[in-house]
Amino acid sequence: MQRAEPMAAVPRLGFLSSGTPEADAALIELQTTYGGVPLAEADVLVALGGDGLMLQALHQAMGSRKPIYGMNRGTVGFLMNDYAVGDLPERIAAAKPSIVHPLLMVAQSIDGTMAEARAINEVALWRQTFQAAKMRVSVDGKQRLEELVADGMMIATPAGSTAYNLSANGPILPLESPLMALTPISAFRPRRWRGALLPDRAEVTIDVLEAEKRPVVAAADQFEVRNVLRLSIRMDHSIGLVLLHDPGHSLDERILREQFGH
Repeated sequence: MQRAEPMAAVPRLGFLSSGTPEADAALIELQTTYGGVPLAEADVLVALGGDGLMLQALHQAMGSRKPIYGMNRGTVGFLMNDYAVGDLPERIAAAKPSIVHPLLMVAQSIDGTMAEARAINEVALWRQTFQAAKMRVSVDGKQRLEELVADGMMIATPAGSTAYNLSANGPILPLESPLMALTPISAFRPRRWRGALLPDRAEVTIDVLEAEKRPVVAAADQFEVRNVLRLSIRMDHSIGLVLLHDPGHSLDERILREQFGH
């Protein structure tokens, strides 16, 4: 795991809102209290919204490695801290950094088009029509599953293992575990296949079988590719994204709590 770079003694804060009335009101309140600078000039990004906004902010910070401190003005807010106006610089200074690495997806469509995108949570595939998808799975060039018939499948990071992956009965992964979760979505054949845990240095290749008859769509977070023929996914360890959480509420602590139903 990479280490977060030290922040400035008094960090310059850049605020961004999800655009909801609650988030916009918080934006005005915090900017009135602390001023704030344009996002490009900020040392720390303060995201006001829910987990969807946090994912957007992480994608924005992909090239800069700027840490992000989120405050919940959304619904679930699993990735966010509690919202409060007071002592924000002190809270940020005391926050614990968590480093997450994105997945790199390279997709080839039926017409030969290539697309590349990164995902913080997961890369997921689904059937585009009423017919189940048929997929072949290889790991590091070796075929591991000749044919999976299912509504779809996904590869999730530890940070994303408590999101869609958990809803599909995938395993929860501790944040620092060197693993990825490969999880089927409503598998029909093999009927009892529950997925696999893979080293985070592995490269997963998924070939869509009968791709024209049974079209498949793939998504890396919000980036979508339709009519996929082949997909390769690996974790991009060259990029480390920094999330800041209040002491006692770090991301690894939240993931651990989730395993015990809290």
